[in-house]
Amino acid sequence: MSFVLKAAGGTQHVRTSDPAVVDTVAAVIADIRSSGDAAVRRYSEAFDKWSPEQFRLSNDEVSAIVSSVPETVLDDLRFAQKQIGNFARHQRESLQDFEVETLPGVYLGQRNVPVNASGAYVPGGRYPLTASAHMTVLTAKVAGVERVAATTPPNQGTPPPVSVAAMHLAGADEIYVLGGVQAIAALALGTETIGAVDILTGPGNAYVAEAKRQLFGEVGIDLFAGPTETLIVADESADPFTVAVDLLSQAEHGPDSPCVLITTSEALGRAVLDHIEDLLPGLQTNAIAGPAWRDHGEVHVTDTIAEAYTLADRFASEHVQILTESPRDALDAMRNYGALFLGEGTCVPYGDKVIGTNHVLPTLGAARYTGGLWVGKFLKTLTYQEVRDPAASARIGEICGRLSRLERFEGHARSGDLRAAKFGGAPLDWAELPTRSSIG
Repeated sequence: MSFVLKAAGGTQHVRTSDPAVVDTVAAVIADIRSSGDAAVRRYSEAFDKWSPEQFRLSNDEVSAIVSSVPETVLDDLRFAQKQIGNFARHQRESLQDFEVETLPGVYLGQRNVPVNASGAYVPGGRYPLTASAHMTVLTAKVAGVERVAATTPPNQGTPPPVSVAAMHLAGADEIYVLGGVQAIAALALGTETIGAVDILTGPGNAYVAEAKRQLFGEVGIDLFAGPTETLIVADESADPFTVAVDLLSQAEHGPDSPCVLITTSEALGRAVLDHIEDLLPGLQTNAIAGPAWRDHGEVHVTDTIAEAYTLADRFASEHVQILTESPRDALDAMRNYGALFLGEGTCVPYGDKVIGTNHVLPTLGAARYTGGLWVGKFLKTLTYQEVRDPAASARIGEICGRLSRLERFEGHARSGDLRAAKFGGAPLDWAELPTRSSIG
């Protein structure tokens, strides 16, 4: 029987928005919808104290900013982007166009076509999340998106150099220094100077997330994002110090970030609690990680590893790290997670920053029904049909007519009847047939 060694001290996250955030975001979107660039500039001035001559960086400005970044930083960005691009290309190659003859003379096909334009939001508030540029810009370009417009907020009144460099190296076609709801709304709706996109991607604060939620339908989005989540499944073979370090590595994302340990060893669970208490005071991000662990940290003890996996599946966490004697067993035992990290040699920050998989992942239980951002999110899987054999069209037409009348769709039925008559000689007994003379 499982028991709880540490329960979360705060309230559980739910998939609802703060009414004040909802109202604020709705007002900003409505204003930008009606006033375009003028409204975008007002909100940028009000929220970010930022009102340049134009929000889009010119090619010369981008070049100057990138040249100001140390070469070692650029090399690290290139390394990360090489890994992420390589994995995205393998994903793209796994998606095949095809055409198949399902009946004699009946051909059905599928094509994977990229959207025309994508918008990538790269946060720059608490942390400059340059990795988001790799995940949102580069993945879109690998998918074949012709135009990728990337945006990031100003940092203390200037464009953030490393973020701009990351977006540029990732292949962004347009780079804007613009943040918050005004950036999301401008990309989704389009203004006099900012072209509208077809899909919005990238994380952000509660206002950015709410803007994406309200604009979903007018444009596509990657995911409805919540606080970063991590869950570790560990048995008695795990190193409790490593477990503690890895839990805190994700707690620093935000004071509302859930950090959960499920273990088959009570002794390990207690040792992890002790290590966390020792580590937190010396962690530079303790002001954030401390409240996250206090209010949203949990430790559960189960009798068996099978129970641990079952419980982990119920959490459906964004990140699931497996620190057990046989970590690959989780591939068969689990199905609800954003991404799995198998074994002590693999940690969640690898996925966040550099290893190659995408870090835009489902939260708040969404891993029960969806995976994370990937190259396929930028593609539309489109189908087509062609009946070349008249006899096949006649046969399908007869069946289509009967099935349509079961659903009381007479117009549908007549389209089928027409083919059955035209290509197979079936009689038509409609009361009126304006096109009768054309059948033969």
